[in-house]
This record gives sequence, C-alpha cells and structure tokens, in this order.
Amino acid sequence: MDVSSSDTLWAATGLGSLARQALEYLVSHPGADEDAVAAGTGVSAAAARTALRSLEVELLAVRIGRQPTRWSAGPPRSSLGALLARKRQELARAELYAEQLDEVYRTAPGRQIASDLFEVVESDEQVGARYAHLLRSSRHEVLHFARPPYVTRRIAPTDTSTAAGATVRPGVRLRSVYDSDGIADDGCLETALRGAPAEGELRLLPGLPMKLVIFDRVAAIMPLRKDDPAAGSLVVHSSTLLEVLTALFESVWERAMPLSLEGRPASHTASERQEAALHSRTRDILRLMSAGMKDDAIARALRLSRRTVQTHISDLGRQLGARTRFQIALLAQERGLFGDTEG
Repeated sequence: MDVSSSDTLWAATGLGSLARQALEYLVSHPGADEDAVAAGTGVSAAAARTALRSLEVELLAVRIGRQPTRWSAGPPRSSLGALLARKRQELARAELYAEQLDEVYRTAPGRQIASDLFEVVESDEQVGARYAHLLRSSRHEVLHFARPPYVTRRIAPTDTSTAAGATVRPGVRLRSVYDSDGIADDGCLETALRGAPAEGELRLLPGLPMKLVIFDRVAAIMPLRKDDPAAGSLVVHSSTLLEVLTALFESVWERAMPLSLEGRPASHTASERQEAALHSRTRDILRLMSAGMKDDAIARALRLSRRTVQTHISDLGRQLGARTRFQIALLAQERGLFGDTEG
C-alpha cells in the first residue's frame, strides 16, 4: 500500500504510523509472530511488540497462539468500523465541549461579540494575536490593503504579511495593495518588498479606502476607526459582507500598479551595466509616479535625490514627446516601458 496516502487516511483513527504498518502486515500475513511483524515492517522486535499491543487495545488484532505468540488481524470492515464509530462519538463530545467553551469565551468580561458574524478586538496585543491566528489558518489566499496611519512607527499587524511571528504558509498566495500616498514613509516600501513571500504580489494605488486583510475569503480583519487603527479592529465572518469586501479588493487590485524593484538586468561591460541601471531606475520611477507618488516620496522610496527623480522624469518626457506626468505615464504604457507588469 502507498505509505503517504495511508498515513493521511489513518490520521483520523488516532493510531500511530507503526501501528498502521503492523496492522497492514497482519491483514496480509495471518498468524504472524512478533519477529515476522518486526521484519516485515522494518523495526525492532520491541517496537513491533508495542505496536501489536496498541492494536490489541483498540480491538484491531488478537493473539492466537503462544510460544511464540502469534497475532491475527480482525476483519477490517467490522473492527475498523467500530474504532471509527468510537472516534465519531469522541468528536461529538469534543464539539459539545467546544460549544461550551465558546459560550464562556463570548460572555467573558471585556469581550465584545455581537454575533457569529462579527467580533470586536480592542487591544493591540489581541489584534496581533487574532491576526496571527487567522494568517496561520489560511490555506489558499490572503488579500491585503495597507494604508496610513499606522499604529506605531513600524508597520502594524494589519499592514504586513507577518505579525507576532506569523507568516504566510508556503503555497498561500498573498496579494497586497499599498497606498502610494504613504508607502515611502518610515521605509514602508523597502519593508513591503523585503517581507513579501515568494508567492506574494504587490501593487500601489493612491487613496486606498481602508485597511483590510481577507483570509481565504472566509474571515477578514479591519480597523474599527479609519483614522485611528489603535482603537481596535473588527473581525468579520459574515459571508455577505466578505463577498462585498472581496469584490472591493478585486476592483482596487485591477486599478493598482504592479510593483517589483528586483531583478535588475545583468550585463558585462561597465557601460552596459550603467545603461541597464539607468533604464531600470527610470522604469522604477515611472511605475511609482504612475501609482500616484509625488517626487519627494519617490526619492525617499528609491533613496535618490529629488533632483535626480525630476531629471529622469524630464528626460523621459522629452523622449516621449509628453508635457505632463499623465501623458508620460500613458505613452510609457503604450510603448511597453513598464516592463513585465502582469500580476
């Protein structure tokens, strides 16, 4: 039998991997003794003995002889069926206990839960812990709006891909839109790019409507007050509101400018490297400008002088025959100067 698939299927029974292997061996080798089971499963005799006794406790195997002791598996359909029935009863009791705990959780002093659809989380510590829990629970996709004001001088829990040590699981897609009006403040652009996982995608857009993180489209977290993120957050479970918030994110995502300041082109000669660097820098300035960032913000984000940024924009305007920033962005897009912007 396939070992990896068997491990997955057997997880619900509560039996360990070695017990599962011993049972599978007994099913096809009736009357085997402990040494045979040990040899057949590739473990020591002591380990095989422990596995067989655990099967005996669960009524999955019985002893059928002595000197040496031989073992026989019970009919899998009935013996495993009885085990699974017991596990279902245990799960039912656990679900009842979870309901009782949830009632205590909801009525605890200082906790505000209006219904199953919403949850109010007030302190920074609680917000960070709730965010980390939702992030670790995500299996498919996390959608993210980040905009000022931030709770502290670093990016707050609802404004980054990590919080309280939590990170996006491998394989989970992270899509983030940062407000270009505030992205250059306090090194946010550099932090956003450095913190993005391999599966992450970043875009910029001025005037984001709100802070927001959506987890697998089954839960979301957002500040209670737009102007004061330290006032607490609202955790949303309402499917109807989640559909609205997801639609809002997708609408903003389509209008936002893809951002990636990595992957500078390689070259060999000094002149080629200089030309490539200039082209790459111009493209970066162009992308940030098209995302609505002002010259000062672009300069801080790319660690350039304001004069250098303005020189690049002026030179590009002359090359394109454009007189306004809007015309520059429009003509640059038409001529493919942004590079690969697919997201």
